Amino acid sequence: MSGGDMAKPLLGHRSVEGEHSVTPAAGRTIGVLGSGDFARSLAIRLVCSGFKVVVGSRNPKRKAGLFPSAAEVTFQAEAVKKTDIIFVAVFREHYSTLCDLADVLAGKILVDVSNNTEINHHKESNAEYLASLFPACTVVKGFNVISAWTLQSGARDGNKQVLICSNNQEAKRIVAEIAQVMGFTPVDMGCMSSACEIENIPLRLLPAWKIPIFLALGLFLCFFTYNLVRQVIHPYIREQKNKFYKIPIEVVNTTLPCVAYVMLSLVYLPGVLAASSQLYYGTKYRRFPDWLDQWLQHRKQIGLLSFFCAALHAVYSLCLPMRRSHRYLLIETAVKQAVEKKMSIWIEEEVWRMEIYISVGIIALGLLSLLAITSLPSIANSLNWREFSFVQSTLGFIALVISTLHTLTYGWSRAFDENQYKFYLPPTYTLTLLVPCTVILAKVVFSLPCVHQRLLRIRRGWEKGRYVKFVLPSATGEYSSGETSSNV
Repeated sequence: MSGGDMAKPLLGHRSVEGEHSVTPAAGRTIGVLGSGDFARSLAIRLVCSGFKVVVGSRNPKRKAGLFPSAAEVTFQAEAVKKTDIIFVAVFREHYSTLCDLADVLAGKILVDVSNNTEINHHKESNAEYLASLFPACTVVKGFNVISAWTLQSGARDGNKQVLICSNNQEAKRIVAEIAQVMGFTPVDMGCMSSACEIENIPLRLLPAWKIPIFLALGLFLCFFTYNLVRQVIHPYIREQKNKFYKIPIEVVNTTLPCVAYVMLSLVYLPGVLAASSQLYYGTKYRRFPDWLDQWLQHRKQIGLLSFFCAALHAVYSLCLPMRRSHRYLLIETAVKQAVEKKMSIWIEEEVWRMEIYISVGIIALGLLSLLAITSLPSIANSLNWREFSFVQSTLGFIALVISTLHTLTYGWSRAFDENQYKFYLPPTYTLTLLVPCTVILAKVVFSLPCVHQRLLRIRRGWEKGRYVKFVLPSATGEYSSGETSSNV
């Protein structure tokens, strides 16, 4: 398949309203006002899509070399005269410089692609402001959520959606057709009042990540403080030993797996709570609380942060033997062994424990990597729903179980050693087991046939207490109708 075919939409060209429409004629002329990075990328993409492009610039001779040779670079007034569809690729503060072209622009379609530097920086959107300056023109807001890089590389390496809004349906249809020919998917956002929201979208910094990031930071601070007290403060107070050197590596490395493990369990805990709610109320139509609904929507981000912490834990663990402190302790142990004339300190149980512990940890990290990769839109779009559900649900739960085995193997019999309770505080890994073991136990209960079948019926529309009609044969062979409760 050629590169040009890859850039085309798979479902053909359709208008915003969903009705079949004719593809814009090849060679249609499109105007671009502006000569910045976005205008240059837009011109390149339009030319590659088969359009004739006329670029309007205040200094055409100086800017002509920045655009493809197939694009005509001329003065703004000349560019406006040669087309009826014009992309306004200038900043809001420069709109007033176009007022001299008001007579020439009358009756033409202006596509506003600008963005602000701050959310709700102005009372009105840029598109509405442009429409007020040129009331004789039809203004369409669009292409502002597409980056210059995406325009140059095509829809394959960036966001495919182009959000469009305007008070004129025909103008929206024409701009939507242009977006489809360029390889993007137009999305009708309604009338011009939606322009403000569209302009705010590129300015939001990771809106879906705020809660998961704060959750991860909160867990990290809690576990870090707990490990600091156990590994550094306790020996300093009780044994007068200075072990503050452990803070940058050992304490952090002990904290990261705790956060990763708990975060992974928090991915599947809301599903358990949702299933419990459906079983309790006997219906799937009862709305979940807002906090649970938000939790369910952030599971992807929580899972990716879990993988991030697990990957950091693996890197930190590989770096443990490289520390100067580790070398000193290793030499000190060898000297003590030589002084005490011990020929071997091999402990079979400890060797097997560490071998199993590391092996299970590698498997858990591999499964988490698979979950993270399939969360990427480019990979997820290549999977059908059953494949995606199997990876994210079944393999994800297996990853949680293996992570639990990893934690239990690490702990082994330490939970029963009184020397492990510093300031009467239990080892950190025992605390991390609480939520994951609860999730695993709940999953086991839900897998029981009696519970699983009831939950499956509820998710297929069955409701507790709902009456349904039935038909029974009478003694004469005739049928009589009646009612019964659907929970019988």
